[in-house]
Amino acid sequence: MAQPLLQVTDLSASIEEGELLHDIDLKVGAGETHVLMGPNGAGKSTLGYTLMGSPVYHVTKGKICFDGEDITGLSADKRARMGMFLSFQNPLEVPGLSLEAFLRNAIRQQTGKPIKLFAFQKELEEKMKLLNMDLSYADRDLNVGFSGGEKKKAEILQLLMLSPKLAILDETDSGLDVDAVRTVSAGIEEYQKKMDGALLIITHSTRILEALKVDYTHILVKGRLVYTGDASVVDEINRNGFERYI
Repeated sequence: MAQPLLQVTDLSASIEEGELLHDIDLKVGAGETHVLMGPNGAGKSTLGYTLMGSPVYHVTKGKICFDGEDITGLSADKRARMGMFLSFQNPLEVPGLSLEAFLRNAIRQQTGKPIKLFAFQKELEEKMKLLNMDLSYADRDLNVGFSGGEKKKAEILQLLMLSPKLAILDETDSGLDVDAVRTVSAGIEEYQKKMDGALLIITHSTRILEALKVDYTHILVKGRLVYTGDASVVDEINRNGFERYI
């Protein structure tokens, strides 16, 4: 049996106010798409940030292994260089740094190699067209003055340009209209199909999942993974909500 790309074992995590995650066990294989759902305040974003190594959250028990290596004590930047990616529910604005410059630097940090400018710009243009992004956004300061939809598209653009082994998408569809959700979903589908990347999609809405092949659905309640099933769980939650799991 192939080794999981991500293996989380008996993971608990806390902030100063107390423990937020309890005894989490999770396996994600290469190329798999996992969906994480649960009621408000269940700890879904906390799990995403903890997996990515945010210093806000402290692992009190358990282990996180990625691509065969124990990364429990690694910083977020080292995890990113190994091939992990986290999209933010509320992307930050970065004045003075253009979207294109940010991407060039991120790719350079990830690969440790010089950027071939012509090839980079050609790929950037292709990916921006796929996401229906105005090409002028590449020269604008990262997320500064972007609408909510453009910020989310910029996150998916980063996903497509960086081609990580594992992408954790935190409420990427939050606040988007129907057309923007379709565009963002198309970008995620491109990543899923062309790059064989693994996905952990944290979401309340299921619109973003309509075009994607979902392998596993996990339900998180009060910081505990209480159920794991297949894609049909998404439809069941759409019909009946989370009451039976709570």
